[in-house]
Amino acid sequence: MDTSQATRDSDKSVATDESPSVLRRSRVHEGWSFPLGATWDGLGVNFALFSAHATKVELCLFDDTGQHELERIELPEYTDEVWHGYLPDARPGQLYGYRVYGPYLPEEGHRFNHNKLLLDPYAKQIVGEIDWDEALFGYIIGHPDGDLSFDERDSAPFMPRCRVVDPAFTWGRSRGLQLPWDKTIVYETHVRGYTMRHPSVPEALRGTFAGLMVNDVVDYIKSLGVSSVELMPIHAFVDDQHLLEQGLRNYWGYNTLGFFAPHSRYLSGESIHEFKEMVARYHAADLEVILDVVYNHTAEGNELGPTLSLKGIDNASYYRLMPEEPRYYIDDTGTGNTVNLSHQRVLQMVTDSLRYWATEMRVDGFRFDLATILGREPHGFDEGGGFLDSCRQDPILSQVKLIAEPWDCGPGGYQVGGFPPGWAEWNDRYRDTMRAFWRGDEGQLPELATRLMGSADFFNRRGRRPFASVNFVTAHDGYTLHDLVAYNDKHNEENGENNMDGHDDNLSWNHGEEGPSDDPEIQALRLRQIRNFIATTLFSQGTPMLVAGDELLRTQQGNNNAYCQDNEISWLDWNLDGDAHSMIEYVRRVSALRLRYPILRRGRFLSGEYNEEMGLKEVTWLAPDGNEMDVERWEDPEARTLGLLLDGRAQPSGIRRAGADVTLLLIFNAHHEAVAFQLPEAPSGSGWLCRLDTHRAVEEEPFQRAFGEEHEMEGRSLALLELVQQADNPVT
Repeated sequence: MDTSQATRDSDKSVATDESPSVLRRSRVHEGWSFPLGATWDGLGVNFALFSAHATKVELCLFDDTGQHELERIELPEYTDEVWHGYLPDARPGQLYGYRVYGPYLPEEGHRFNHNKLLLDPYAKQIVGEIDWDEALFGYIIGHPDGDLSFDERDSAPFMPRCRVVDPAFTWGRSRGLQLPWDKTIVYETHVRGYTMRHPSVPEALRGTFAGLMVNDVVDYIKSLGVSSVELMPIHAFVDDQHLLEQGLRNYWGYNTLGFFAPHSRYLSGESIHEFKEMVARYHAADLEVILDVVYNHTAEGNELGPTLSLKGIDNASYYRLMPEEPRYYIDDTGTGNTVNLSHQRVLQMVTDSLRYWATEMRVDGFRFDLATILGREPHGFDEGGGFLDSCRQDPILSQVKLIAEPWDCGPGGYQVGGFPPGWAEWNDRYRDTMRAFWRGDEGQLPELATRLMGSADFFNRRGRRPFASVNFVTAHDGYTLHDLVAYNDKHNEENGENNMDGHDDNLSWNHGEEGPSDDPEIQALRLRQIRNFIATTLFSQGTPMLVAGDELLRTQQGNNNAYCQDNEISWLDWNLDGDAHSMIEYVRRVSALRLRYPILRRGRFLSGEYNEEMGLKEVTWLAPDGNEMDVERWEDPEARTLGLLLDGRAQPSGIRRAGADVTLLLIFNAHHEAVAFQLPEAPSGSGWLCRLDTHRAVEEEPFQRAFGEEHEMEGRSLALLELVQQADNPVT
């Protein structure tokens, strides 16, 4: 290096109050504008940061403790709106952050403040947590000019640090599973809540990825018959200041701080390889790992929120701002800001993040929080929008499972059925219909029939398949299954919002007593209703989703919005009683039945029309007298009993040939009284074998019924019967 170059490099090193003299000097080279982030190449680290409106970017290096800033290095090059530089002497483990210079003009959408240490949006690991202080805000809190004022305090003492990582990891034979949709059963869970009270998980590993890969945990999940473990947000996120002040935390994690970094609280050690080890362990057990991801907003809030990353790097590019008043944010998320997926670099960041998790971390799919926002362009939701198109054409993302939560609170935000081919969607119409039907609401049979058959009214278009409908009765947001049948009203007092938060209309029913009950009849009815919900979900066409803990009869004590309850309200209780053990066995039994009978999980929509060429109806709807439903019966608001005959000879694919599946009869009775259901005749059969009746709390031997015989359907119960072939042994 010549003298002039050394002088220039020295000028880029700025001593701070914490380090009165420069502790070391780094030789900075030009580096490359791609890839973005901090990339270790075996010889040094390339740093690249997108900002279209910045005037200067400083890289801040910290010692191993993260407490002392060693030096600041101005990134020397600016290519295609990317600031970049290469440090030959940087190594994995290096802690860093950025200071970005530019105009502080909130009324024009710019909020640059170089006094604020900023996190790299591409950071693969974030160390430490936010220590809430007024210095984290780009403006002076309490100033008469509000966010138009400019705060000169250094935020570094209160900020986490980014860490350079070495991506090298030995995967061995582990590969992504790519399980077919027809064999998919999603199991939604939470890294921390699932293991915090698990007796087989060592205390030091509870609440971490390491805890989630303990053998007993993996073996138990596998035993349930589920295929895909969907983890609630594991991207680095922030505990909201107002929650911490109340002694609460952001438990759910829908408050993202970094799209590439696993949340530090979920690591038992210091290496992100722990997450990779967990994925490998689940793949070895033939279980998929799906991530619940939040790309619609960040933890930086609105104009009064903190400056932590994107806001200080290039606010006008990363966020959707009000067109006429760019000082303010478009808030389609209800969280204060909306990530601007219409910007090509922001779109790149999100798709880069997805590819990183799908390739480097080898996850098998994603569930997108408030996914309508990801498809919203300035003119509104567009199924041909940039993000949705990018996923569809991407050779990696088009091959993993993509599940949308198809709504947000913006204009035109409800888009169930509106996503393009290749996507599955949470189906809240399924949820609401099943809750209303089993509660005994009037006039539910037509809606019930449609939802049972994969919601063709929403999804049977453009070659989409029944699996596009993700069928669920409960999710993390709302009641647990236990609480759905135990509470009429929400009980969210512990959230500190005077029970004003959470949904009021839950279509729940306490069955005669609010909360816990010692009445044996109420207890028995509640358990039967839980069995009804589980069986209905698993026997419906589409992709079933269960929530971890529902099989344990987990309660949140009536709290239907436990987003801030990082405690025993949310954590699974593994101290099980007899009812919980029975319910676990019941889930195993019902999931096995779904996998046993392909007619329950067809890859094409089944029709109730008579097929002259095949000489059959794939689906026949029956009244209690065994006759086919007519218009009058469909329109009877008092009718609460319905039979569903699924003909195993139905065409299984687009090829016109008869199937060879078992014919099934499902009977649903939401009456409070018993109903005698006359069993119909079916071709090539000699009778019916009852495989499941939810009125029975424990598994019994299958029993046979003759054609024309009455099957006594007890009040609020479901039955699954298998056609006995004429040459069959009566019990198999």
